[in-house]
This record gives sequence, C-alpha cells and structure tokens, in this order.
Amino acid sequence: MDGETGFQAAYDTVLRQWPVEVESVDVPSPYGRTRVHITGPKDGTPLVLLPGGGTTSVVWFANVGPLAAAHRVYAPDLMGDIGRSVHDGAPLRGADDLTAWLDALFDELRLDGAHLCGHSYGAWIALNYALRAPHRLGGLALLDPTNCFAGMSFGYLGRALPMLLKPSAERVAAFHRWETGRTPENPAWRAFLGSTATARRSKVVAMRRPKPEDLTACAVPALVLLAGRSRAHNVRRVAAEARRLMPGATVALLPNASHHSLPTEQPVELNDALTRFLA
Repeated sequence: MDGETGFQAAYDTVLRQWPVEVESVDVPSPYGRTRVHITGPKDGTPLVLLPGGGTTSVVWFANVGPLAAAHRVYAPDLMGDIGRSVHDGAPLRGADDLTAWLDALFDELRLDGAHLCGHSYGAWIALNYALRAPHRLGGLALLDPTNCFAGMSFGYLGRALPMLLKPSAERVAAFHRWETGRTPENPAWRAFLGSTATARRSKVVAMRRPKPEDLTACAVPALVLLAGRSRAHNVRRVAAEARRLMPGATVALLPNASHHSLPTEQPVELNDALTRFLA
C-alpha cells in the first residue's frame, strides 16, 4: 500500500468513528472542490468546523455527536491542506484567498448566519473570516488559536521544523508526544496521524497576525477557548491579549488540554464549553 493509499484508508477509518450519519459532498469554488462532511438536523443552526493544519475534517470524531444534536454541522477539509479537498483552481496566496474560499463555501451551501469554529490554523482562518465578513456569522469559536493574538513559541516551531522538512510517521508521532505528553489513546487516530506524513498537500499559507484595530472592531460574538498545557504559544499571553483586543469575547481555559489533544482527547470539556457558547 503506497503512502497516499494508506492515508486515504486511515482517513476513512476515522470517519467511520463518527457516531452520526454523515453525508459527504464536493462543493465547487474558484480554488477547487471542497470535501465537506454534513450531519445533524436539517433545520438546525449551521455550524462550520475548521480543523487544524494537517488533521483534516475527520479530527472532529469525538465532538461531532454532541454538536450535531442541535446544529447542522458542516466539516470541510481545508483548501490547500491534506484531505479530500482538491486545490486545482486559483492560487492560495494568503488570508484573502482563504476567506474568499470560505465565502464561496458559504454561498454554495447557503450558510449565512452560521456559527464558525476553528482549531489552531483553522481558528486563524475563522478569525480572518470574521474580520472580513462579520455579517455572515452568528458566532465565532476559536480553539487554541495560533498567530491570532500572539506569536507562536520558538521552541514549538523548532520542534516542528524537522517534521515539516522531512516528514515521517516517526517524526509526526514524536512531535505529537512532545507537545501532548503522551501517545494518542485512540488507535485509529494514532494510525491516521502517522499516515499524514505521506499525504499530498498543495500550499502552506503564511499566517500573518491580524491588526489590533481590526480585532478590537470585531463585533461577532466570540469564544476563545485555550489549552492550558499548550506548547504552541504562551497561553497566559494569548489570554491576556485576547481579553485586551476583543473585550467582548469570552476567554476560557481548559487546564488539562494541550494544543494537539484539544479536539480529540478533551471531548467532554470541549463539547460542554462549545455547547454552552452556541446555545
């Protein structure tokens, strides 16, 4: 089994762990086709989930059940990243293109008024979208957002660099173990993480921090949920800056979560916090 075939098989294995019935569709955009997994009541408020980089939409396996109880959930694979979205259209040069891609997704799926939730890199995309198209959103949830309110840790970037330059299953596992302090408990997720080393991706977009004045002007109701043990950045600094720059946002901490374990290994705490905010 070659690397890409192994990745696709691992992707399907994790997707089968979703505890809800899922419809998978390909949505056209100027940038290519976006794979979106859809679940939840058709009359529920739309909730769009953007994953962290290198994890794809299947990462929400531990969260989608409770979230889909009252919401129509849309979980896309990020354009330009690994997964089943196909970037064969316009180039991705930065935040403007990623927000234009999301605009096309909102148009095609008629998602005006949706809540938008993102983790890590997905949170950076979600925040930039809220700054550019606040009229389209009902709420914004940022899960341990990177390069939104403060820079990333040099130690984290240094640890990530060998994995990014010469990826392998062993390096992915070692990096995850260093950041979270343990090996993932779920064997399907553990195998999926290893398979991402050989998955195809088209574009890494530079993450430039939003301007402070734009953050202060953001009127979208927001939750900033931070991982207390995150090694991606200085959590206390991120919390302080989020409170200073977006005083209307709710800033909360999950003390036992790390950056990479937040969606998959803190499901009860994360799902409870998101459910309360979305309600």
